[in-house]
Amino acid sequence: MKDKIKIVVATHKKYEMPKDEMYLPLHVGAAGKKGDDGTPVDFGYVRDDTGDNISEKNFCFGSQTGLYWAWKHIDAEYLGLVHYRRYFIGRKANKNNKLEAALTFEQLEPMLDKYKVFVPKRRNYYIETIYSQYAHTMNGGAEQFDLAEKIIDELTPEYNHAFKSVMNRTWAHMFNMMIMKKDLINDYCSWLFKILFEMDKRLDLNSMSDFDKRFAGRVSERLFNVWLEYQIEKDVIKRDEIKELPYFEEVNWKTKISSFAAAKLFHKKYGASF
Repeated sequence: MKDKIKIVVATHKKYEMPKDEMYLPLHVGAAGKKGDDGTPVDFGYVRDDTGDNISEKNFCFGSQTGLYWAWKHIDAEYLGLVHYRRYFIGRKANKNNKLEAALTFEQLEPMLDKYKVFVPKRRNYYIETIYSQYAHTMNGGAEQFDLAEKIIDELTPEYNHAFKSVMNRTWAHMFNMMIMKKDLINDYCSWLFKILFEMDKRLDLNSMSDFDKRFAGRVSERLFNVWLEYQIEKDVIKRDEIKELPYFEEVNWKTKISSFAAAKLFHKKYGASF
């Protein structure tokens, strides 16, 4: 039976999950993971290493191995992706139990007739463009974006204008979070993974730290905005068919802000997630 809405919760660990049935906890990067006793790790969640999958690429694709699995395996009218520590908000969050504020089917379903795409509220960088922020904070960031643009020019040159437009903005919808009609997910994933797989071939991952190897998930955050901008340019999606939703996340803001300042002022690249 086809689901109305299914939202994958990408996780690499056992964690408290939303109770609403539209959420599907998915163990990402499950391929080859074993416990101390040598047996495969089993959190009791669906795994991303079944059927058509790229689970073994999780070390550089991050939660996008979950998006790929969902794209290939889930039959739903609307498909979404969130993360075990980051959700769309349906009502005001209680600081003592933020998970209770996670968007529910009852809250989302009435909006489906009006919107095709649901995204997190835009993140503003104010003094940085999308390109410069990534270039300043990530080792090889500029080179990765330049390579992505080169591949887009080779494979889907019609996206070039949207790419340049997004790279010169000071805001974007981040975190690889979205809920969209399945036909749009099909279009997005067909475009995105073609680019990511080609980047994976051309980048020298052996020269990168484990943190820097996770380039594909980070580049995807920005490329989603490129894909979305192109759909708007072609009138496939109208701006008023996109709904920005509030979200909550567990993050060490003190460390994040100080790291951003260090990157901007002293050119110190990020070396860990926050």
